[in-house]
Amino acid sequence: MTPPTANERFGPVVPDAPAKPPSNDIKLSGKYATIVPLHPDHAADLYELVSGEERASLFDYLFDEPPSSLESFQASLARKAAMTNPWTYAILHQTNTQEKARAVGMASLMRMDLENRVIEVGSILYTPPLQRTPAATEAMYLLARYVFETLGFRRYEWKCNSLNQPSRRAAARLGFSYEGTFKQHMIARGRNRDTAWFAMLDGEWPLVKKAMERWLNEENFDMDGGQKRKLEEFRDS
Repeated sequence: MTPPTANERFGPVVPDAPAKPPSNDIKLSGKYATIVPLHPDHAADLYELVSGEERASLFDYLFDEPPSSLESFQASLARKAAMTNPWTYAILHQTNTQEKARAVGMASLMRMDLENRVIEVGSILYTPPLQRTPAATEAMYLLARYVFETLGFRRYEWKCNSLNQPSRRAAARLGFSYEGTFKQHMIARGRNRDTAWFAMLDGEWPLVKKAMERWLNEENFDMDGGQKRKLEEFRDS
């Protein structure tokens, strides 16, 4: 019998290429969305889109409560803007060249394990004008590209409450793989939270990236902005 190789016994050697932590001084620009560091000035745009009882459900699975006032929301954003790990970013969207880009969402890079080159995307808030738009997908594309190609991480995680079906569907659609559920992982707002874990690896990123870029191409949308092919179809083809 042939003795096992070192890789078979211990796993493959990881190249010595350390990852870098995210920055609060970036601007990631795409066709539809732009990612910039969160600033208290974004509160006015966002508050208009998240305030009121009819929009309280946007916070159902977030750790933040719905804002009670513009002032309290601005203070909350100021605290987030001053933090690292998580690094929180605003998602800007411009509907036409005559309008100024406005904040329509937020997302964070968080739970960084720099030594093992692992980081998570989370605390994602998509307001109604951002939901189900090319900008929504492009925002996740821009962050993933930043994580893998600029910062050099090996593993990109997505975690959510196991009951959060929209988040689970979004993770799978974007190319994250479901890895299991950690039961009784957290107590969130006094309730049990089982956490579903998803991940994307650096070796998987080239295929995911190619599919996203093909989906985001303007030729994939009809005159009304509807998609011609689903994102998943581009990964399968």
